[in-house]
Amino acid sequence: MNNIKTRKEFSAGVIVYRESQTSRKYLLLHYPGGYFDFPKGHLEQGETEKMAAVRELFEETGIKDIDIHQEYKEEINYQFRHQGVLIFKTVTFFLGKTTQSEVTISDEHQGYLWLDFDTALSKMSFDDTKNLINKAQNFLNNLI
Repeated sequence: MNNIKTRKEFSAGVIVYRESQTSRKYLLLHYPGGYFDFPKGHLEQGETEKMAAVRELFEETGIKDIDIHQEYKEEINYQFRHQGVLIFKTVTFFLGKTTQSEVTISDEHQGYLWLDFDTALSKMSFDDTKNLINKAQNFLNNLI
């Protein structure tokens, strides 16, 4: 018999970028464990994915000024073990533009970086995250 405990978890996040006349920069947070990823967190009772993503963005970065692209929504799925439980996680990501460059990170993170696409891509450890930023970059490059 299969006695492995399992649980499903749902989170939401934002791929945040800002643009100047000469460049586009993406926001990456430095997580404990040494990897870089986008702001994200668990859905709370009664929240939509978008509500959770915007709340988590503010809690983790202090960014309030965010314009979410209505046409962009991507989902990743992965699994991991935590305290003997196999967790199946789904994270929904939105794409948001900000003019706010000041970031106030929460105590959940070790730092942050605003990076151009190529540098951001090279900093990422996970294929899912690399795919997300590639899709976001392609989406933004195809906007007229």
